[in-house]
Formats: sequence, C-alpha cells, structure tokens
Amino acid sequence: MIRLARPDDLPALIDVEREAGGLFREVGMAAIADDDPGTVAELAVYQSAGRAWVSVDGDDRPVAYLVAEVVDGCAHIEQVSVRPSHARRGVGSELIETLAGWARSRGLAALTLTTFETVPWNAPYYERLRFRVVPEAEIGAGLRSIRRAEAARGLDAWPRVALIRPL
Repeated sequence: MIRLARPDDLPALIDVEREAGGLFREVGMAAIADDDPGTVAELAVYQSAGRAWVSVDGDDRPVAYLVAEVVDGCAHIEQVSVRPSHARRGVGSELIETLAGWARSRGLAALTLTTFETVPWNAPYYERLRFRVVPEAEIGAGLRSIRRAEAARGLDAWPRVALIRPL
C-alpha cells in the first residue's frame, strides 16, 4: 500500500535509505554506499509539504519511499529507495506512478530525476519506466543547479544523467 508519509515514518526512511544504499558496494561504489542518508529534519520538509510517499508492509511499516519537489515545472524525484528485501516487486514503479498522478493533478509537464548512468537499478531501470536522457542543451536552470550540487558532492566520479518522462 502506498500512502503519504507521516512524521512518525521518517526515522524508518533513513533506515530504508541505508539498506538500499548498501547495494552500491556490490558495484564498486562504496562511497555512495557510505554516503550520509540525511536527517529526519530534511525529510520532514518533504513530508510537511505533502511530497513524501511511502510503500508500507502489512504492519504499516515503510519498506520504500519517494520524496519529490517541483523543478522547472516538473515533478522532480529527489529520492526513491526500496529496502532490498522488497526490491523487484514493483514497489519503486508504484511510487513513481503515484508521483505521476500527483504531478498530473497539478498540471506539471513531466517527471525528472538525476541518476547514475550505468548502475542497473538506476538509469537502465528508469528507462524501462519510459524515462529518457535529457540532452545537455535541454536541461533547465533548476535541474542544472541540482546537477552542479551533485558534482560538488563528488557524485560525478561516476557517470550521471538527467532523465525525463513527459506526462
């Protein structure tokens, strides 16, 4: 089941992020696996704005989440993470479809995100969900700013791309 995140869900989302991030160790990206998952306060910004969704198990515990913001007139996926124990069950795509419905209801043009180009559960996964690479010349000011911040954090040590899925 997918629902809006509640304040009491937020600590569990940090655990989800840590677990999901650990998979990067398997593809030689230990720095990403060890990256700071953020704070409850940072997640609370999305939650209080109604831009944080969780997929929960039968006991109403989060097993995945998505947080988004509006960037360049699009719903931008800031983060989507799934516990490895719940991966490959369509949970991530259900969260993305939930965001797509939210975006359509607000008249937003597309979904966007930035991700690693060659990690199997990153760009190749999103391309199966109808996302495509945004050509450099078409990247808007907001998305360009996000990419600059990512590069400053060292994320460009591995190839990254901006993706878009028109609605």
